[in-house]
Amino acid sequence: MIPALIIVFREGFEAFLSVAIILAFLRKTGRNSLRPAVYAGIVTSIVASFALGWWLMRVSEHQSLIEGILGVVAAVLVASFVVHVWHTAPKMKGEMERRLDVYSSAASRFLAVAGVFGFTVLMVTREGMETALMLIQVRNSRFILGSLLGIGAAAAMSWAWAHYGHRIDIKRFFQVTGLFLLLFTLQILFYSIHEFSEAAVLGRWSEAIHNATEPFSPVGIYGKWLSILMVGLCAAWLIGASMKDRFERSRA
Repeated sequence: MIPALIIVFREGFEAFLSVAIILAFLRKTGRNSLRPAVYAGIVTSIVASFALGWWLMRVSEHQSLIEGILGVVAAVLVASFVVHVWHTAPKMKGEMERRLDVYSSAASRFLAVAGVFGFTVLMVTREGMETALMLIQVRNSRFILGSLLGIGAAAAMSWAWAHYGHRIDIKRFFQVTGLFLLLFTLQILFYSIHEFSEAAVLGRWSEAIHNATEPFSPVGIYGKWLSILMVGLCAAWLIGASMKDRFERSRA
């Protein structure tokens, strides 16, 4: 449940944040007539993300090889995107506004609506697709509960950001959730190797690798503690980083 909660919390907040920036920009530049295109883009993105999740659940059920391949794909995408966000988070708002200005300034109203719609679909669907790819790797019967709690937490965080944004350290938020996702990526790769061994595609090493990794698999005796360990490491890092920030502010 915990991995699903944190995954949906982070990705949901990024989606909420993207929509908030788009709507605020349109309002600030007097382009409120383009807001319906944003809402249509959000609905399209949600439908596309749920469709991908439904398809992944169907094709990956009881198919170890497909689960292993999807795990590797998810790990590569998530790791690369986390690193990208770490580099671009401080400039995220400015970059989005510059790109949105281009899409919404078309001479034709149809092109402007299509541009804003496409930009919204791109920003929101990106988070939804990542969420679907990562949730398929959460092997827990309570992942639905975790996902619902994550959505609620993301909505609450977005509300807090809108009303008390000056008090929220967005940089630290992205750093600590990014750290969790990178650790989760390592866990996904481990599970992928386990699934490949279960599918007997690792040659004569398949049985040995399967037996060695089974205790740490989602149904293994140690597997259920991995998520708690990851959360503990991230919490320890966040406490240390917060104390460092407070110390630096007191010195300044």
